[in-house]
Amino acid sequence: MSGVKKYIDQNKDRFIEELLHLLRIPSVSADKSFEKDVLNTAEAVSDYLRKAGCNKVEICETPGYPIVFGEHIIDQNLPTVLVYGHYDVQPPDPIDLWESPPFEPVIKSTDLHPEGAIFARGACDDKGQMFMHLKAFEIMMKLGTLPCNVKFMIEGEEEVGSESLEWFVKRNQDKLKNDVILISDTGMISNSQPSITTGLRGLSYVEVEVTGPNRDLHSGLYGGAVANPINILSKMIASLHDENNHITIPGFYDKVIEATKEERKEMAKAPFSLEDYQNSLDIEEVFGEKGYTTNERNSIRPTLDVNGIWGGYTGEGAKTVIASKAYAKISMRLVPDQHPDEITELFKNHFEKIAPKAVKVKVTPHHGGHAYVTPIDNIGYQAANKAYTDTFGVPAIPQRSGGSIPIVALFEKELKSKTILMGFGLDSDAIHSPNEHYGIFNYLKGIETIPLFYKYYVDLFVVNPS
Repeated sequence: MSGVKKYIDQNKDRFIEELLHLLRIPSVSADKSFEKDVLNTAEAVSDYLRKAGCNKVEICETPGYPIVFGEHIIDQNLPTVLVYGHYDVQPPDPIDLWESPPFEPVIKSTDLHPEGAIFARGACDDKGQMFMHLKAFEIMMKLGTLPCNVKFMIEGEEEVGSESLEWFVKRNQDKLKNDVILISDTGMISNSQPSITTGLRGLSYVEVEVTGPNRDLHSGLYGGAVANPINILSKMIASLHDENNHITIPGFYDKVIEATKEERKEMAKAPFSLEDYQNSLDIEEVFGEKGYTTNERNSIRPTLDVNGIWGGYTGEGAKTVIASKAYAKISMRLVPDQHPDEITELFKNHFEKIAPKAVKVKVTPHHGGHAYVTPIDNIGYQAANKAYTDTFGVPAIPQRSGGSIPIVALFEKELKSKTILMGFGLDSDAIHSPNEHYGIFNYLKGIETIPLFYKYYVDLFVVNPS
């Protein structure tokens, strides 16, 4: 590993500057006004793959944004690692809460990152973590230590549901054939205690629309006599949880696989300070489903959250109006064996049923995905653990994540491969929020650790290729 560390030390300024270049491109896939920027980011990623040493790079067209594919095949008899990442990012809103412009990356020291952190949209999710793999591959190519074949599949629609990725994967199974899939789009416990994500929650995402009168009304002339869609939507949403914060949709929990006492006991071994957790969020106490700990609530239990709610007048000053319509976006995080389509249908039926006749309700499904769990006796997991142990000095802890990466279940179904989630971000990195950032330590430590995964995976594969 001395060669890897030396190469990183000699090139770290360039590694950082190249990442800053990517972060300056506002590749917001959810907003069509950024379409050119998203396409420019795909071009930039393909260029970096060529420079790193791939002997084949393509920008593959899809019904949506393109997928950047690269590969370096040494020997067809050797195992193949497929690296997945995404080059699109979340919208930066609300802009006014950013301490610096979201697409003008700056490096600042923080209490958790005394050596500096990069503040920019996409710094951690996922440009910074995706780019670690390109730099790790560059190092292995330059040092002549790449021990197996590698393929890269970097998409541009992860933040809007990966619809085109599913289309691409189903049509390119031979092209994407691999022995293990490697993803860095998750986090770890701390900079001194690595962890490997062994489970992800699924997702059902819907938008609801409540319509009352056929036009906006004067709240003095009509108030109290006509249903107010905003009032009614608020009551309907409030009814979706009971006094124990249990979701009230009939059938919602029918297929939930409960974690065993043994699993919950293992989860409890992870270092966690409730006081630090509350302080980091500036809250006086936590809040959630009765009977579960904070770490259980945000990983092994299903949830329902309002992600946005709007309607009526929200401008400066006052406008006395009863809005004709009110809207909300709602996400439900799912656990094994909840099916996203079934949960969406349960939500739709229930939400329509609880609406009073004074309003009309429309539920529009957006995207979803299945939950995923990977066993820790998998050789990919073992290789990742050995790699973390070498670079951090302590073994990684297996950990369920509350987040969703819907395509992981798709990969297993279509490509018959297990996915290893080697994340290097921290919970405090503010992904999807203003002031997203990624530690310089984490970025460089990821680049140092990833080549070891390849080494140990090939070693274990030779012993047990199954």
